[in-house]
Amino acid sequence: MLKKFATAASAVLLAALTACGSGGSGGSGDAGSTGADDGKITMGFAQVGAESGWRTANTKSVQEAAAKAGIDLKFTDAQQKQENQIKAIRSYVQQKVDVIAFSPVVETGWDAVLLEAKRANIPVILTDRAIDSEDTSLYKTFLGSDFVEEGKKAGQWLKENAGDAVNVVELQGTTGAAPALDRKKGFEDAIAGTNLKIVASQTGDFTRSGGKQVMEAFLKSVPDIDVVYAHNDDMGLGAIEAIKAAGKVPGKDIKIITVDAVKDGMTALAAGEINFIVECNPLLGDQLMDLAKKVVAGEEVPARVVTEETTFTSEQAKAALPERQY
Repeated sequence: MLKKFATAASAVLLAALTACGSGGSGGSGDAGSTGADDGKITMGFAQVGAESGWRTANTKSVQEAAAKAGIDLKFTDAQQKQENQIKAIRSYVQQKVDVIAFSPVVETGWDAVLLEAKRANIPVILTDRAIDSEDTSLYKTFLGSDFVEEGKKAGQWLKENAGDAVNVVELQGTTGAAPALDRKKGFEDAIAGTNLKIVASQTGDFTRSGGKQVMEAFLKSVPDIDVVYAHNDDMGLGAIEAIKAAGKVPGKDIKIITVDAVKDGMTALAAGEINFIVECNPLLGDQLMDLAKKVVAGEEVPARVVTEETTFTSEQAKAALPERQY
C-alpha cells in the first residue's frame, strides 16, 4: 500500500510540475517573458497587405529577419483593410504573444484594440506608419520613415528643376494613411510661395492599377499637365502606362516624381521615364527584431526611430540598380 501511495504521489507531483512549466504560447510581455516553452520570443505581425513592390520587400525583410533572430513570427496580411488588422491584433492578444508589431492601414481608430494589448501587458511596436492617438502609452516605439520629409524632398527637387512647369497632378496614397497625409503636406510646404500648383489630386491606393486609372481620368479632365507627383513608385508606374497610351512621353512631356525607389521604379528612372525618386527604405526587419527583443526584455527604447534614406536622379539610379536589394 505504501509503495502504491508513493507512486501515485510522484505522479501527481510530476503532473503539477509539468503544468507549471508549460506556458503554451503565453508570455505577458514582462521582462524575460517569452511566448513559447523553447525560450523563443513570439511576435504577432499584422501587415497592411501586398499592394506594392515596396510592401512585398518590407514583408520579406520582416520574415527573413525574424528567422535570423530566432523569433517566432505569426504573420497576417490585412489586405489593406483596417478591420482585418484589428481582428489580427485581437487574435494575437488572445494567443498571448510576447510583442505585437503592425503597419497601420490608416492613422485613426486604434485606441480600443491597442488598449486591449496594453491591459494584457503585450508591448506594441508601430512599423512604417504612425497612428493618430493622444495616448502614446499604447505603443512602445515607432520605427519608420519621415514621410513629411520625403514630401519636402520631392517638392524641393521640383522647385529647383521645374523649368516652365506649373501644373502638378497628385496621385495620393490610401486615404487616411500616414504616408499619404504626410507626403502631401511635405510637398505642399516645399512648393508654397512658388508658381507651382496642384491642379488635381486623387487617391490611387498605392497600387499600379489605381495610378493608371486616376492618371487616365486626369489626362481627360485636366487641360495642361506638366508634372505628376505620385506618393509611391507603383502609382507612378501606372501613370506612365496611361501617359504612353495618351501618346505622350513620360519624363519629357510630363515630368514624374515618385517615392519609394523599388527596382521597377528605379529601372524607369534609369530609363528617363521617371525624373526623380525619393527613397523610402522597406528593409526594416533587422531594426524591428532588435527593438522587439529590447521591449520584451523591459529595456527602454526611443519613442521614434527614423530610417536613413536618400534620393535618386536618373544617373544615380543607373549606378545603384546592379546591387539594389529591393
